[in-house]
Amino acid sequence: MDVKRLILLIPLAVLAYLLVVQWSQDYSQPVDTPSSTEIVQRNGSTPEATQESTQDDGGLSVPSSGTQQGDIDDSMPAEESETDSRDFIAVTTDVLDVRIDPFGGDILYAALPQHKLSLNAERNYVLLSDNQLRSYVARSGIQLNDEANRIAYSPEKTKYVLHDGEEKLTVDLSADINGIDITKRLTFERGSYAVEVNYYLANNTEEPVSARFIGQLARDNSADPSSGVAIGMNSYLGAAYSTPEERYQKVDFETIQNGEFSNREAEGGWVAMIQHYFVSAWAPPQDQQNLYYASTDSRNRNVAAFAGPIQQISPESEATLGATLYMGPKVQDHLEQVAPNLELTVDYGWLWFIANPLFWLLDKIHDVVGNWGWSIVLLTVLVKLVLFPLSAKAYKSMARMRKLGPEMQRLKEQYGDDRQKMSQEMMKFYQKEKINPLGGCLPILVQMPVFIALYWMLLESVELRHAPFMFWIQDLSIKDPYFILPILMGASMFVQQLLNPTPPDPMQAKIMKMLPIIFTFFFLWFPAGLVIYWVVNNIISVAQQYLITRQIENDPNVGKGKRTK
Repeated sequence: MDVKRLILLIPLAVLAYLLVVQWSQDYSQPVDTPSSTEIVQRNGSTPEATQESTQDDGGLSVPSSGTQQGDIDDSMPAEESETDSRDFIAVTTDVLDVRIDPFGGDILYAALPQHKLSLNAERNYVLLSDNQLRSYVARSGIQLNDEANRIAYSPEKTKYVLHDGEEKLTVDLSADINGIDITKRLTFERGSYAVEVNYYLANNTEEPVSARFIGQLARDNSADPSSGVAIGMNSYLGAAYSTPEERYQKVDFETIQNGEFSNREAEGGWVAMIQHYFVSAWAPPQDQQNLYYASTDSRNRNVAAFAGPIQQISPESEATLGATLYMGPKVQDHLEQVAPNLELTVDYGWLWFIANPLFWLLDKIHDVVGNWGWSIVLLTVLVKLVLFPLSAKAYKSMARMRKLGPEMQRLKEQYGDDRQKMSQEMMKFYQKEKINPLGGCLPILVQMPVFIALYWMLLESVELRHAPFMFWIQDLSIKDPYFILPILMGASMFVQQLLNPTPPDPMQAKIMKMLPIIFTFFFLWFPAGLVIYWVVNNIISVAQQYLITRQIENDPNVGKGKRTK
């Protein structure tokens, strides 16, 4: 009996410990909350671009890799060094609002009109920005003959808008470098967070020219604005790489700052910066050999980058170099279209092989019911039905232990002073009544990976962000504003305990009584979508356990040494 209780308490203790650790992390990390000073206006029109950011981009350096090496200097050209008032290029589509610096053609600001800063806010969620609060930009450039400087481009205009009826928007930036005509073209599509970035080079000289594409994501160590106390959890914040040999490798900022990331060459792949709900990524052509590396720049930002292969351009010849830049939410359907394995940035943890099909099922249910809250309810019901055979075994074992509790208590009182004799008599009693003392624990332990996978799947799904359920729950990704759901969860957990056999150990009994209060306290700050799952799971469990308990208690064979079905 003691062994059974101990095995049951171990997963509960582990879960409680993890909740304590997570709660401590949430309330020890400040939240990067944008303020009215976040948007900096230049010439009355350009947001989030300071003079510091245009004067020091940190450089597009490429580490040594065999015969491929070089450095793209980020210093301002002489004719631009005294001009800090140039306009940035504003590009607006239905899903992206970006600002491009004509010096280098980098994207220093990207807002997502389809995703607001908070539920009732008018301001768009800002993914990329370069200001006093956070520096997070997407840079790209070309390396010409191993030593080209950043290029000051001439745009055709400074404002581009994707109008109704238009499917594509093209932004061309042009320059001439020592007889080489360069056009940097950024192509935006309706409904797409992916931007095609291409360089069109025309070598009008009499000498061959070498060129390679470089794409970088530079981010400081500021907190994730889409995670923290307001959300109730912290997701992974850092870089990630993918190659055919390693489909998904996370590289945290500490590793980058310490210079511990080993450069690698691979065909295809991608590099990304990941945070809760959103991701930016460079995906080069999948049929070319790319160099992946990580470093820090002159502003001590974390840089995750790739460099394409060096291409030789003969005199009077042309060449095209390019890659795809994704800036948006971690929606698996969108990510799959950009590059293989990019959908793995939706990180479900080590139980991804369970979480992925669960999300697929959740998505299919949502296609039918059209509400993510009710989709969670129905998914929980389906999972409970599938796992019912295991649950039934556990509930039957606990019900038998509950009914036979007085007899086991009598044996304990009779042989309490002789623990060896009591153990022998208890084993005879178990054999007589066909009781497996571990029967109530093992089925529950088997189910735990499924419930943990559900937990992380719901935490990681951007689809729940600002998604309403009903009544007062208007955002499934944040806590219940009135704490009604956590209280219901605690109450359902308390009712479920009433159906369980009372632990013979008084200390265990006290711990079990405290668990509903402890869990209610931690769940106060959990996203509503997660609490809905737990509430529905507990209610179904109570119903199942109640019916099985009544069946066992009304079974005259229980207590007569006969096995019940």
